[in-house]
Amino acid sequence: HLSAGHRRSVLTVACEQTEVLLFDPISSKHIKTLSEAHEDCVNNIRFLDNRLFATCSDDTTIALWDLRKLNTKVCTLHGHTSWVKNIEYDTNTRLLVTSGFDGNVIIWDTNRCTEDGCPHKKFFHTRFLMRMRLTPDCSKMLISTSSGYLLILHDLDLNKTLEVGSYPILRARRTASSSDITSSSLSSPRAVGSPCHQNDSSPLSEKQMSRSSQREGGSPRNSLEVLTPEVPGERDRGNCITSLQLHPKGWATLLRCSSNTDDQEWTCVYEFQEGAPVRPVSPRCSLRLTHCIEEANVGRGYIKELCFSPDGRMISSPHGFGIRLLGFDAHCSELVDCLPKEAGPLQEIRSLYSHNDVVLTTKFSPTHCQIASGCLSGRVSLYQPKF
Repeated sequence: HLSAGHRRSVLTVACEQTEVLLFDPISSKHIKTLSEAHEDCVNNIRFLDNRLFATCSDDTTIALWDLRKLNTKVCTLHGHTSWVKNIEYDTNTRLLVTSGFDGNVIIWDTNRCTEDGCPHKKFFHTRFLMRMRLTPDCSKMLISTSSGYLLILHDLDLNKTLEVGSYPILRARRTASSSDITSSSLSSPRAVGSPCHQNDSSPLSEKQMSRSSQREGGSPRNSLEVLTPEVPGERDRGNCITSLQLHPKGWATLLRCSSNTDDQEWTCVYEFQEGAPVRPVSPRCSLRLTHCIEEANVGRGYIKELCFSPDGRMISSPHGFGIRLLGFDAHCSELVDCLPKEAGPLQEIRSLYSHNDVVLTTKFSPTHCQIASGCLSGRVSLYQPKF
């Protein structure tokens, strides 16, 4: 319900009650309140450049704003039919990418933006869509679902509209450790419709899945891979992927998962594995679980948004009434320097508690030594180290 985004000298905060707040992150002073930024909860904020930013809302719209003229919107974008939860942006093509609970991923061409909006097209659709992210180089799109599946579109081409059944589908399977991949018999893939998920919880239809085939040789654009990420403690029951983030260097993905019964929460890191399958008969599996940690599971039912630091060495994760700073080892080493052969625990570097309610979101500043966190009651806290 409350998310934070940094851009140079402005901290923007999306609030549950139609508001967007702007702060000076250095002085912590409140700059401005956009009291009626939307007609319903504001969910996400994304800066497109140093002055333009986009907001999305449960009112099904996306709004573009200019920091130099905040009294009115640049334009409002209409296209979704349900709550809009995510905004991504490709700086090379200047295409805005949004996703919502209508299951749609929509592309908006900001190159041809007018006061009436932007040309747009529906790019992709899947059931149970929760979050959508682009890798830093925009070569992949990742989509998490409330039914525990993770979809990866490889060799991404945002200019190519994807109609149902028009994309190559890679075989659905569960993520595995290195030993699973190299063993003589793969650990049993958890395919669509297995006991861990009800048949109607698959993000793709049976007709689509019957066309599944693994990638051979070349890489077709927008080929789809369907995974059920391994989550500790969840081997015999499903889970919901509530938060999805990408490593700033594109090395890994970061997931916050909760069990279907909401009695467990985990933060998990998965390394991207490139190249062809180790054995020709084995399905492609792009992700490998490398690190994980169990969370406090306070505030059941609420989504907690976590993040990587700008250099990718630390993770900031909501933890009860505060946040935890987590590392891949105790020295905050680079992920590539401490990849375990089997999944290991994330190391707690520091805990910061200053809220009187459940923390739902946290964000590192991309330019300053600073972290922001926001809680359910609407309070925003800023932290910076003492040197």
